[in-house]
Amino acid sequence: MTRAAHDTSLTWFKSGYSASGDCIEIAYDWHKSSHSSDQGGACVEVAAHPAAVHIRDSKVTDGPVLTVPPAAWAAFVASAV
Repeated sequence: MTRAAHDTSLTWFKSGYSASGDCIEIAYDWHKSSHSSDQGGACVEVAAHPAAVHIRDSKVTDGPVLTVPPAAWAAFVASAV
């Protein structure tokens, strides 16, 4: 069996349902806001999956992550338009 190389832009986490060696790892992909620039200032990345939306500062990728329910994120985005 061969192992495929993992995309380093993906964040992997162990499923809460994994136990006793039966581990399932799930990945999500971070997407940078199209309104963010490399010139500094407010830069945001978002990673979404069915149960939560994660938001982080794209300049500090190993820093804190804000996690909200998908409905809260959808309401925020709708109010920003």
